[in-house]
Amino acid sequence: MMKKSSSSSNRDDLYHVLHKVPQGDSPYVKAKHAQLVEKNPEAAIVLFWKAINAGDRLDSALKDMAVVMKQLNRSEEAIEAIKSFRSRCSKQAQESLDNVLIDLYKKCGKVDEQIDLIKRKLRLIYQGEIFNGKPTKTARSHGKKFQVSVKQETSRLLGNLGWAYMQKPNYMTAEVVYRKAQMIDPDANKACNLGLCLIKQGRFDDADSVLGDVLQGKIPGSDDIKARNRAMELLMEVKAVQPPLELSDIMGLDDHDFFNGIEQLMNEWAPVRSKRLPIFEEISSFRDQLAC
Repeated sequence: MMKKSSSSSNRDDLYHVLHKVPQGDSPYVKAKHAQLVEKNPEAAIVLFWKAINAGDRLDSALKDMAVVMKQLNRSEEAIEAIKSFRSRCSKQAQESLDNVLIDLYKKCGKVDEQIDLIKRKLRLIYQGEIFNGKPTKTARSHGKKFQVSVKQETSRLLGNLGWAYMQKPNYMTAEVVYRKAQMIDPDANKACNLGLCLIKQGRFDDADSVLGDVLQGKIPGSDDIKARNRAMELLMEVKAVQPPLELSDIMGLDDHDFFNGIEQLMNEWAPVRSKRLPIFEEISSFRDQLAC
């Protein structure tokens, strides 16, 4: 049997790196090829099922299949798949499966289930059981790996919890949760959500202050164009729903009463002739002389 040439082997390695697919000929590898290279999610799901039943990279197969199902609006099916097979997955995979479940519950509008799961994950953090006891974990986004601290994860989960309470809608509880999240690890996206929460409560001045902090770059992530645009849109909403200012709002109540008192005094002094103060009547006879 002839061995592959060095150049052929290098081409295969480059192919897998470019398409981010594993090497081999197993059901899981074929599923990833169908998902990422062929762009055929339906075929990928069939192959992921084969990988799960064969125990081929079970942790990754179950999670990846659920993600593809969500993209095809088959979130209910994905939820049932995770619930049915997660007991066969490793302990290390449970946290990632929980994160996928939270997204699926959000997609399906299962708010109560989402809240219960987030609270359970927060309890694990308080008990020191998150990240399998490690202070950080490696996460991946858009093909890039980065480290996430326990503090960042806590704030992220609180942000998700705040959004879930917004859907109830329980705006007062959502506000408390968002403010706690911002105390732990502030970011512009959660600030915008807090601003929306305050708008829903009719607390426009507070919302204006929170959203203004985003536009003034006072919060981490404020330089993100999406966050800034959202803050501007919400501020426009604040301006649109705020009631018009009354005279007393502009001058203050004491000033308003003061000017009303002057108006009444003017009416008493000159009820018929004019509403001008008497001093204006007294100097009117000297108007010609003053003009000279």
